[in-house]
Amino acid sequence: MKAMVLSQVVDLTRNPEPLKLMDLAEPKPGKGEVLLKVLTCGVCHTELDEIEGRTPPPHFPVVLGHQVVGRVEELGPGASRFKPGDRVGVGWIYSACGNCEYCKRGDENLCPQFLATGRDANGGYGEYMVVPEDFAHRIPEIFSDAEAAPLLCAGAIGYRSLRLTGLHDGQNLGLTGFGASGHLVMKMVRHRYPNVKVYVFARSNNEQEFARELGAVWAGDTEGESPEKLHSIIDTTPVWKPVVEALKNLRPGGRLVINAIRKEDVDKEYLLKLDYPSHLWMEKEIKSVANVASRDISEFLKLAAEIPIKPEYQEYELKDANTALLELKERKIRGAKVLRISS
Repeated sequence: MKAMVLSQVVDLTRNPEPLKLMDLAEPKPGKGEVLLKVLTCGVCHTELDEIEGRTPPPHFPVVLGHQVVGRVEELGPGASRFKPGDRVGVGWIYSACGNCEYCKRGDENLCPQFLATGRDANGGYGEYMVVPEDFAHRIPEIFSDAEAAPLLCAGAIGYRSLRLTGLHDGQNLGLTGFGASGHLVMKMVRHRYPNVKVYVFARSNNEQEFARELGAVWAGDTEGESPEKLHSIIDTTPVWKPVVEALKNLRPGGRLVINAIRKEDVDKEYLLKLDYPSHLWMEKEIKSVANVASRDISEFLKLAAEIPIKPEYQEYELKDANTALLELKERKIRGAKVLRISS
């Protein structure tokens, strides 16, 4: 099978083609697993973190990709949830132990034995992959293969982030950064909380304009001051500056939710500007989002079909994965980026 393979950690600014197109043996499903023929796979900022060494190291060589839409080709021994031909999706969570306190309460994302798709096991930047059947999710028929891919991470992690804000209808929500996850959060908010006003902080005019098109009452620069103080803010950026700047816009008792697996070091010195009285005083709080649990994906897919949420996306061929990744690093974003693997 054809796959785009990462063999080592690299700096994308020095090596803009870290993935190599290779021929690999087609995997075989083990006990409780299914073999998928991959149709599409979303491109996520977490892949940049993997490539540049900001996550726990992958098992090299590795096939990246954790927003996978595929059709079941073969069932492993004991697998019975799906049948050949079923269309399913796989997100960042590849597996968990199922027995620890976190798994038992539905927070497999915190499991000490958590395995990530495209990091700890081969993912969707290839023509085939295997996955434990318990961590595959049926894709609602309303979505095309390309539309479904971003829902599996950008949508699911956005759903978890929104849930962790504790937002109520009629409150003010801020979004700092407005890419794949941010624009899907906006669509969720408009459906679930029609009286919430959304304020967007984004670096580029293109992102700000996109946010207004989707219903933001205000969109300004990362360093901007919102016309009203905000009950909660979701940060989806890869750097520290937006976090520090966002805190000044929170109301007393407000919560900032950081939706990022790691932060880049490019503006680490910005943390020195964190001022307790102006940024954190009055019971403001910061909460991180760690991965996603299975229920985040399954619940979000149902919600997305109900609304329905149709993400905006740009489609690329598998061989052009490096181009999509480089554009993502350079913040050339409008919606999501999706690789077309097969049809």
